[in-house]
Amino acid sequence: MKRFSVIALAALLVVALAMPAAALENIFGGYWRTRAYTQQQFSGDNRDESGDLSQVDTRTRLYYTAKLNDNLSFVNKFEFDAVWGDDDLGDIGADGKVFEIKNSYVDWNMGALRVAAGIQGFAANRSFSIDDDASGIKVIYTLSDSIVLPFSWLRVEEGYVNSAGIDDNKLNDGDVDHLTFSPLFKLGDSIKINPTIIYVTGQDARGNAKFDVPIAFDNVDAITTSLNVDADLDFASVWFTGGFQSGSVKNDVTREDLDLKGYLIALGADANLGAAAVHGQFFYASGDDDLGDSDVDAWLAFPGASYYWSEIMGYGMFDTQVSNGSPADKISNIYAANLGATIKPMDKLKVTMDVWYAALAEDNAAGDDVLGTEVDLKVTYQLVEGLNLDVVGAYLFADDATGDDDPIEVGSRLSISF
Repeated sequence: MKRFSVIALAALLVVALAMPAAALENIFGGYWRTRAYTQQQFSGDNRDESGDLSQVDTRTRLYYTAKLNDNLSFVNKFEFDAVWGDDDLGDIGADGKVFEIKNSYVDWNMGALRVAAGIQGFAANRSFSIDDDASGIKVIYTLSDSIVLPFSWLRVEEGYVNSAGIDDNKLNDGDVDHLTFSPLFKLGDSIKINPTIIYVTGQDARGNAKFDVPIAFDNVDAITTSLNVDADLDFASVWFTGGFQSGSVKNDVTREDLDLKGYLIALGADANLGAAAVHGQFFYASGDDDLGDSDVDAWLAFPGASYYWSEIMGYGMFDTQVSNGSPADKISNIYAANLGATIKPMDKLKVTMDVWYAALAEDNAAGDDVLGTEVDLKVTYQLVEGLNLDVVGAYLFADDATGDDDPIEVGSRLSISF
């Protein structure tokens, strides 16, 4: 697979250089960052060093788009990751064997209709439901300047093994599909309303590791109905996301159908007060108070859900691990509140400070619920035009649901984007 990926990239570059200049437009871009950081006591117990990590890593992303004409483009994104000193790429010799194809899709327009097919990014409900790359199709119809009608289908999992453990590519057992209809309505220049319906369906999806949920199940027919609202006001910008889940999953042990009843509420605001820009947010994702009954009361983070929030409890800039007890970016059974501010002491310098409080919506197995209060400080400085340096310090005043010891994170990041 790695050899095929390298050959594919080489072939794309050869084709791009060989085509007549008038035949297509070659668009190149990318992103690079190197991080050095330490994370200590993330296990919640200083006697358990499994939560201690100190490392330097690098990520390179290269983008190439072949624009054949105004209505047709071929889009590709490639990625290389390396931990310094790691055998795969970052050690002495540095002959990399790590090559990832992030995106590869065709994007074309037919009047008011736009279609994108292939491996691409999908996002919905402000990342609470999905924000990830996947293989699928987007169909977007622009009815007017104020009404856009997007539909997408993506294949979460192609499962060829049925429940008896027998390979049979005719049965489609284990297939999991994700369908989204997410119309956008603009009320003037300041208000956007985005109702969204997501349907996740799969039969005999037993043991699918992509489902990070509190129960073991196979069959799934889940509907997430939500509403997203954004408003740009004279003094601030505000946003809201609310949703509930319905449908059912089948318990993998009892074979009982479980009704989905989870819900989520999230809201936030940003205001420029002159000397400082103030921001805040709150989200609540329901938990399940009884895993043995016939209802699933927790808001389920289905495959692809990825909402980053605080530095220690919610991944943040150094997204290798999170503190003990937190659901990380898979928002479920948690509520959190944030207040922060950003100031610019000079043209190239920006300082941001955030305070987060988080707790579990329902007690964990030990009867604890409060995760703690986290303080994050980030300083961003432009070293030269196009090259930024970020320095981050974060401290979590841990409560019982995290552990006895306070997690600490300190790190820096160099980054460019072009």
